Amino acid sequence: MALFLLYESASGYALLHAHGLDEIGQNTEAVRNSITDLNRFGKVVQLTAFHPFESALDALNQCNAVSEGLMTDELRSFLELNLPKVKADKKPKFKLGLVDTKIGSHIHEVTKIPCESGDFVHELLRGVRLHFSKFLKDLKPGDLEKAQLGLGHSYSRAKVKFNVNRVDNMVIQAIFLLDTLDKDVNSFSMRVREWYSWHFPELVKIVNDNYLYAKAAKYIEDKSKLTEDKIPGLTDILGDEDKAKEILEAAKASMGQDLSPIDLINVQQFAQRVMDLSEYRRKLYDYLVTKMSDIAPNLASLIGEVVAARLISHAGSLTNLAKCPSSTLQILGAEKALFRALKTKGNTPKYGLIFHSSFIGRASAKNKGRMARYLANKCSIASRIDCFAENGSTVFGEKLREQVEERLDFYDNGVAPRKNIDVMKAAIEINQNKDTEMETEEVPTEASGKKSKKKKSKAAAAENGEAMDEDKEALEDSKSEKKKKKEKRKMEQQDKDVKNSDEQDGTAKKKKKKSKAEDGEDLQSASEIKKKKKKKSKNEDDE
Repeated sequence: MALFLLYESASGYALLHAHGLDEIGQNTEAVRNSITDLNRFGKVVQLTAFHPFESALDALNQCNAVSEGLMTDELRSFLELNLPKVKADKKPKFKLGLVDTKIGSHIHEVTKIPCESGDFVHELLRGVRLHFSKFLKDLKPGDLEKAQLGLGHSYSRAKVKFNVNRVDNMVIQAIFLLDTLDKDVNSFSMRVREWYSWHFPELVKIVNDNYLYAKAAKYIEDKSKLTEDKIPGLTDILGDEDKAKEILEAAKASMGQDLSPIDLINVQQFAQRVMDLSEYRRKLYDYLVTKMSDIAPNLASLIGEVVAARLISHAGSLTNLAKCPSSTLQILGAEKALFRALKTKGNTPKYGLIFHSSFIGRASAKNKGRMARYLANKCSIASRIDCFAENGSTVFGEKLREQVEERLDFYDNGVAPRKNIDVMKAAIEINQNKDTEMETEEVPTEASGKKSKKKKSKAAAAENGEAMDEDKEALEDSKSEKKKKKEKRKMEQQDKDVKNSDEQDGTAKKKKKKSKAEDGEDLQSASEIKKKKKKKSKNEDDE
């Protein structure tokens, strides 16, 4: 059976015929050894047809179709012209070798050409790729590499929708770093507390916040040197003068051990590191908030920036999250518990990462599951709007948040919430009004430009003087004449309309009279006919 090979290059489609395979045998190791030798490989595989692409755009479209497993019209015509015809009654005596099985199945469905894709075919096509520049005689050295480079750049640009403001990878990295920073800051602050408590143990009970504790420890340094002069500095750090005085009194009666100057220096440096990390964590949170307002504004306004970023990072991207149904989104982050429940036939989890939202915390214990399901539904709607909408706005997210609030009131107080259709219609109207306002803001700028031009023209007219005045008078006269003519025309039309209405009323009255007379005549004729019938019946009875 003959074997044809389809090779999709950057410059066009190539069809090659592989013959003499019975002698070589379909052994992949033998094929691998013979691929490197062009003399041996050229005897087995020969070029039969080549279809070059018309332009770089055509090459990109063909490459996209091949990657998606679709056969284009150009590829179909190329195969039908150069391959033997397939008859419905007989089995074909050839096969088409391909790399991708998806496009092979599509070709077989449409054209009934038998396709093959295996290790043997892959090795042959690898040899074709290696020696392809020598199969085509008209190619210059370097042309194929340039075509591959250009197609690779255009294909990557087409696949990656490059929008700097909506790169969700930044959010994924930021939320991962934020979580690790939270863990590091907590562990380091605990280490500072334990380390400095050896010197000043009473400070732990007075200052509870980790950041303020590190700041106070760095400011106090040695407790024996703490005097009343440092109380203003402590009040600035802690924001409370009473706590500063309490620290001073505790330092005087502290039972902590004295530390050497070197140990104090190490404690102060480590406290400074904890302060720097906490400040960087705050800046990173601000950065995450700004990025979420660009990438997923509706989802962020619905459940908060941190929870929304965790959902996006767990799904992999915003598009993956938008593709997830609400039931999947509800248990994102609880996969272990789900599979454990399925294995042990227990109760499945009700929520995953959504549990960190404030809505589920506010719901009662019996309504947490229902609230999680409802919130997941709204989150899926918000993520799809953010993913596929061209202009980002928080209108839909705010309306969805109102719906969730109403649902909470319904569970607690029994107040009936609004329907989803009404809320979405209101959100669409608000969004349209915002768009119109943006357009109207742009229009006055143009109008102001026109006004400035008019002012310039008036200034130029002032230089001309009397000529402009005469022109204005002539224009005013012409306008007044035009107004008079329009008024006359209106009066004439009104008179005509009155006459036409009178004539229509007269004709209508005449028609009514005629109809009444005809009705009277019809009644008279009917009565006469009845009388004649009665007379005839009486005469028949008499006879």
